[in-house]
Amino acid sequence: MAETGSVTVWLGQLQGGDPEAAGRLWERYFRRLQGLARVKLPAALQNNAHAEDVALDAFASLWRGTQKGRFPELAGRDHLWRLLVVITARKAYRLARTEAREHAGHALGWELDQLLTREPEPGFEVQAAEECQRLMALLGDSRLEAVARSRLDGSTVPEIAARLGCSPRTVDRKLALIQTLWAEEIEP
Repeated sequence: MAETGSVTVWLGQLQGGDPEAAGRLWERYFRRLQGLARVKLPAALQNNAHAEDVALDAFASLWRGTQKGRFPELAGRDHLWRLLVVITARKAYRLARTEAREHAGHALGWELDQLLTREPEPGFEVQAAEECQRLMALLGDSRLEAVARSRLDGSTVPEIAARLGCSPRTVDRKLALIQTLWAEEIEP
């Protein structure tokens, strides 16, 4: 007969939905899971808070999974520990991946903010104006140039068509031609 302090008994109770059994398993395994999580996390995340989050999440997944009948093979402490190791390792990996994405996003956002708030160098405006004149001269047609200038000023295709007295489809064709001419000139 199994003793009442047995992990196997607690597992049976857990699979039956007993929250007290979950509490006993928690007390028995939480610190070990927290240590495992710390080892599985990258060095930058190996603190108690992250390790605790991973261990909590792993136990929550175990609880939800047993309630849904996803772990019928849980027969004893060895099976439970292997399952908890797998769940914890996956949770640690996901946390590390999420943190890396967020960190990269914040770093990119900061660099973009720095770039956008920085004043242009003194000769930049002159260079931009010269390049714009050069590209307009490449078009060789006053109507193409009018379409390009209107578009650069923020006008929509229907607005340009109304201003030039042509159809929006004509403006679209002219914009496609402008794009092709400029792309050939700009590409290395």
